[in-house]
Amino acid sequence: MSVPSKVSVLLVGGGPVGLTMSALLSGHGVDHLLVEARPRTSGHPKARGVSARSMEIFRRTGLEDRIREAGLPASQVFFYRGRDLVDPDFVRTGLAHGPLEDEQEHTPSPGLICSQDVLEPILLRHARDLAGPRVRFGMRLLSLADDGHGVTAAVEDTATGDGHSVRADWVVGCDGASSTVRTGAGIAMEGPTGLGRYLSVRFEAPLGEVVADRASASYFLTVPGRGGFMAVDNDRHWIYQYPLDPEAEQQPDLSDHAHLARLIRTAAGIPDLDVTVRSTMTWRMDARLAAAYRGSRVLLAGDAAHAIPPSGGHGMNTGIGDADNLAWKLAAVVAGHAGEALLDSYGDERRPVARQVLDISTDNARNRTAYRIDDELLLTADYRSTAVVTGTGTGTEADGRAALDPTGLHPECAPGRRAPHVRLVGGPPGVTSTLDLVGPGFTLLTGTDSPAWRQEADAVSAATGVPVAARALDTGAQREAVPGQWARLCGTAEEDGAVLVRPDGHVAWVAPGSARPALATTLRRILSAE
Repeated sequence: MSVPSKVSVLLVGGGPVGLTMSALLSGHGVDHLLVEARPRTSGHPKARGVSARSMEIFRRTGLEDRIREAGLPASQVFFYRGRDLVDPDFVRTGLAHGPLEDEQEHTPSPGLICSQDVLEPILLRHARDLAGPRVRFGMRLLSLADDGHGVTAAVEDTATGDGHSVRADWVVGCDGASSTVRTGAGIAMEGPTGLGRYLSVRFEAPLGEVVADRASASYFLTVPGRGGFMAVDNDRHWIYQYPLDPEAEQQPDLSDHAHLARLIRTAAGIPDLDVTVRSTMTWRMDARLAAAYRGSRVLLAGDAAHAIPPSGGHGMNTGIGDADNLAWKLAAVVAGHAGEALLDSYGDERRPVARQVLDISTDNARNRTAYRIDDELLLTADYRSTAVVTGTGTGTEADGRAALDPTGLHPECAPGRRAPHVRLVGGPPGVTSTLDLVGPGFTLLTGTDSPAWRQEADAVSAATGVPVAARALDTGAQREAVPGQWARLCGTAEEDGAVLVRPDGHVAWVAPGSARPALATTLRRILSAE
């Protein structure tokens, strides 16, 4: 298969973030090439938690059901603490901020556990269904040269050694904590390294019956136990995480499977457990953040932009959120609908989120016996940038609001916030939430059908080429499951007001009915097109 010499976007890295980015770019019709040095997807589970916000993104791309079928059942998403796996005095807790029976439902797509070795093939299959041979594994980036008008990248087929030159308008580095793209762009990383070193062992053992009365997603071992177990299927497939001495210079012998099996038996509390080691890796816990998310024609996403401690399960999910934020902005710039300054809003919005996630995850790492997984944390992301319009102008004002709210999700239609989920009934197949009305372009949400807003949206789309669709919650057959919920959450001051939602599901503008003529100028301001 030939390698294109010219593309709009070159993606480097085919992990969950790069593959999600590829699928989103394909959905926006952006010509791109993805290169990944590995010959195949990850054989090690690595990340496992897929948060509610990531599942909402996968819902929008049509992947939610496939991922949910491949993951652990919701009944097993608990967190175990005990001296070993057979401790009679164990404690088991559930997710933080999980909805109770008398609480408002915050999302149609709660998070789940789906290990990376299972998730990546699903994402790869979907990306290739959309982009075909433009998704290339076994091809690595050698170098890149950014001249301010585009980037010339040298790539190599790792199987044949054949070299190729690719000219791209934009390059996105999704190539991990040791990012070649970040290094080539000269972007520094800031923050501490070596917060911990761990041995990760993937193994098979008949533990399903052992944990049947305490099935969990993660099994944290308390003193005198060391490390913890992570369930892959809560039956035969497992990961054991063993803390290494941070001062020791010598690496453990990963080939000594007999020794590793003894460590696992001791940690499990089952001396005669039948253990088969399948794969191993060592890793270092860092808490680092890129000094910038953009350098001229190069952008960073995922671990290339932030190395987040895994304590809390937010690392991969923060990267998936990066892809969702960046994809539509790149698409708008490539199509000529937006000015290049729109891409600066990517870092303005996502870097504060990563900064706060780093702080939360680092605190969790210091207090591993007490923290709980917060499935809804990333639903609270609150953006401040030129791509958000408030009543006083663009949403860049310093108002003291944090990027995330660790106290929980408090849904509202404020500019910068994720558009709230409201359950819908009676609509067409697949439409059961306000989130199902959003995208792929900009969406004007109204409580009831508004011919005036529909006409304005159609006129703006025709004049600018920017896709804008007006959609109503109440269309007659389709209606809110709880009448009046949208009006209470969104407070559109006038009955004929509308909420302009960006392709990534975040509110760009809350408009009274009298503001209809301002739609075109507001959209240009959001897109940095004026």
